[in-house]
Amino acid sequence: MDAIDREILRELQKDGRLSNQELAQRVGLTPSPCMRRVRQLEDDGVIQGYRAVIDPEAVGRGFEVLVSVEVRRDRAAVEAFEAALQDIPDVIEAYRLFGSPGCLLRIAVADLRAYERLWIEQLTALSGVTEVNSQIIMKRIKEPTGLPVDR
Repeated sequence: MDAIDREILRELQKDGRLSNQELAQRVGLTPSPCMRRVRQLEDDGVIQGYRAVIDPEAVGRGFEVLVSVEVRRDRAAVEAFEAALQDIPDVIEAYRLFGSPGCLLRIAVADLRAYERLWIEQLTALSGVTEVNSQIIMKRIKEPTGLPVDR
């Protein structure tokens, strides 16, 4: 990956809807080689997809919670827990961590009542879960804007 590939990645992270013509102009290429580079980055798995960034309030999911979860530390319990998370659409991100807590979730729901229902009916009921701690997000200070691609 060279400097032009990195510039392509920076530009596409800022705006994934750029036309190939506009992208080529921004990175100093003609359209054909620019398209070849983008396709190669896609084929290599460097670019994994394109998504729209949605305002959570606009879709009724403006209440976000970071949830730390402890799961029994055996393989079957962890695998069952991780599989069950796939079926809970309110869990929008999930990470297995080293140390404690064992798992960190980011949840987006309509309001506190919706989160309480999710907590009671689903999170605490998951097999292997021994502890659930919630931190309600007061304010988003820095939005995700993509990965640095400096080197």
